[in-house]
Amino acid sequence: MTPTTLSAGRASERVASGDWQSLADELNEHGSALTPRILTAAECRSIAALYDDEERFRSTVDMARHRFGSGQYRYFANPLPDLVRELREAFYPHLLPIARDWAGKLGKPGPWPGTLEEWLAMCHEAGQSKSAQILLRYGPGDWNALHRDVFGDAVFPLQVVIGLDTPGTDYSGGEFLTVEQRPRAQSRGSSTTLPQGHGLIFTTRDRPVRSARGWSAGPVRHGVSTVRSGRRRTLGLVFHDAA
Repeated sequence: MTPTTLSAGRASERVASGDWQSLADELNEHGSALTPRILTAAECRSIAALYDDEERFRSTVDMARHRFGSGQYRYFANPLPDLVRELREAFYPHLLPIARDWAGKLGKPGPWPGTLEEWLAMCHEAGQSKSAQILLRYGPGDWNALHRDVFGDAVFPLQVVIGLDTPGTDYSGGEFLTVEQRPRAQSRGSSTTLPQGHGLIFTTRDRPVRSARGWSAGPVRHGVSTVRSGRRRTLGLVFHDAA
């Protein structure tokens, strides 16, 4: 069960106060995990309100035009808004042990250093210097096709989406979807209703899945179901920069 009350203090302190062992267990079992509430309603509104300030963003994507679904999202430009930067920096050290554990299980290198600053410097050296932080906006009839995120060769295996509106009040539908391709078996799907101010941690591309032969990489795609009514806005935190 995810509590809905907020602890006092900054958003970074709320992120740190989560039960990270339970969240790691949930990620290992299901490939996604819902955090406690980390943003107040006022903080959610402040982030959502940035959408109309075009100078905050480096590009806008119309999903229907690119056949990604329907709706729109914008990539933040650097420097990031303070709260977005704070959230990204707060999540990284808690996700890092999980990322390293997954890499070890899959027999892959775990190149991620101890701080986000060091990791982003490595991304930039690899030619990935554009912000990949996303503000997404959906209206009635909008949806996001199942996909895996590709921003370059330097990849962090986990990311976070934070709900900025209240399901059942501000909008209906719009569940967050994941579909996992299981080894030598049919795919498994799941859906999550994202409460306002909560974050959903999920895998960027794939995750380790135990099989009779040991660990194998299970590809996971994610998307959003059709929004039936209202407006659904979310913040996407990505822990590598884009090419």
